[in-house]
Amino acid sequence: MARAKRTSTRLQKAERRAAGMGSIKPNLDMGNGMTLNEFWAAIDDMRDRQKKYNEILSTVDQLYNEMIDAEKALAERSERMLNAVAVVYGRNSSEYEMAGGKRRPERRRSRQVAPGQQSVA
Repeated sequence: MARAKRTSTRLQKAERRAAGMGSIKPNLDMGNGMTLNEFWAAIDDMRDRQKKYNEILSTVDQLYNEMIDAEKALAERSERMLNAVAVVYGRNSSEYEMAGGKRRPERRRSRQVAPGQQSVA
């Protein structure tokens, strides 16, 4: 499942305000370093950071999907390796148990109770 990409209502609001300020005067300077050009630079910086963040999320999603695929392939290979040990040494061998399998006599079997019958304990 892909992670939700980030959008910023504050960025959109700042863009609308800057556009409105630009209609007042293209080179608006309010003093103390508050110019329209500096404001647009801050907006562009935020836009670049948001873009980079969203790109990294996409990369993380891709790596996650690759990891899930590798995990499935590993589980399948693990099962095939255990089956190969069972073919060579047998399912009742100590080698099979060493490889992670359970010997047949050690398997726990549950008994099915027929409907209407109760088990005697």
